[in-house]
Amino acid sequence: MKSTFKFLAAMLCFTAFSTISVFGQITEKQKLLYKTGNPTDWPKDQDAVVSAPNNHKILLENDKVRVLEVTLAPNELEPVHHHQWPSVLYIMEAGDFIDRDAEGNVIMDTRKIPEPLVFPLTMYKMPEAPHSVENLSDTKTIRLIRVEMKQ
Repeated sequence: MKSTFKFLAAMLCFTAFSTISVFGQITEKQKLLYKTGNPTDWPKDQDAVVSAPNNHKILLENDKVRVLEVTLAPNELEPVHHHQWPSVLYIMEAGDFIDRDAEGNVIMDTRKIPEPLVFPLTMYKMPEAPHSVENLSDTKTIRLIRVEMKQ
């Protein structure tokens, strides 16, 4: 019960600030350069489960949420895809990675943040325009659960 309360409290904090933050690990000066826009304008064939089905497995989907298990093997580059709904990520494991927009511009390179990410970690994200993640680790699989909240 305590862990559920902590999780809900964290979700409220992230929602209230409407920024991408990782428990203070990413500061205002290091805001991520995610492109925004109208998710209904993004190509339907670039939805995460359509464009990158080997990386995004649906665990549950209904009219309220879509829960995805996301994995990215060592040294894997996933196909360009988007996430049309706000979501909460519970990242269980990851090494270094680079997230790029559809044009190849770096959104985030974990090797360039001042402090290493500590896992597991939970974060809130607004809809994400087409992007692609590259797992730079030779040994660690990126593993996370993504809960997309349909509007």
